[in-house]
Amino acid sequence: MNNITNRLLKCYTGAVYDVMREMGHPDCALPHDIRPLNEDQTLAGPVWTCSGVIDESISDDESLLSWTGLLSKVPSDSVLVCQPNDSTIAHMGELSAETLKHRGVLGYVVDGGTRDADFIKRLGWPIYFRYYTPQDVVGKWKVESLGKPITIGSVVISPGDWILADIDGVIVIPQSLIMTVLDKTESIMTTESELRTMILSGMDPQDAYKKYRLF
Repeated sequence: MNNITNRLLKCYTGAVYDVMREMGHPDCALPHDIRPLNEDQTLAGPVWTCSGVIDESISDDESLLSWTGLLSKVPSDSVLVCQPNDSTIAHMGELSAETLKHRGVLGYVVDGGTRDADFIKRLGWPIYFRYYTPQDVVGKWKVESLGKPITIGSVVISPGDWILADIDGVIVIPQSLIMTVLDKTESIMTTESELRTMILSGMDPQDAYKKYRLF
């Protein structure tokens, strides 16, 4: 795990969003119904992308060759982000999650579904998703692109961008902005700690805001 990932893991999405908004990038949050399987986990890391499409003309074997080909190509120390272009089946399951974790992939964000949720939760591998379903990809879905820009909600996500995800949601940080966003977020979090101390010591909240211009 690299230094940027470690620094990002110490941040939280609310502070990062505030920084991104002030920098003129308010469209950085994925749709609010993309949620964590385990609310106690935070996920951070560089993005690697994939997209897929429903294709009911393919055989079971063809769909599984497509899926396992994806699993083989995801780089270690990355967060896999998937646009499945589908809202009917699961795009993650227990064996796939265990495979990716074993290969050093940090976690998974999908604009779609998952199954085997209890197993994945016990595995301790972070995933963010929209819905549960027992239906899987077999004979129904295939990979369409790997390592290409995708769009989730209104957010365009490219390989090399950065993800921070926690109980509040998922933020995407463009690769070109990551160091500036990190520095500004860490500064805001330090100021927030000072502000909190002053308020808990009895300072009026509006006076505290006027002093720090933060709340």
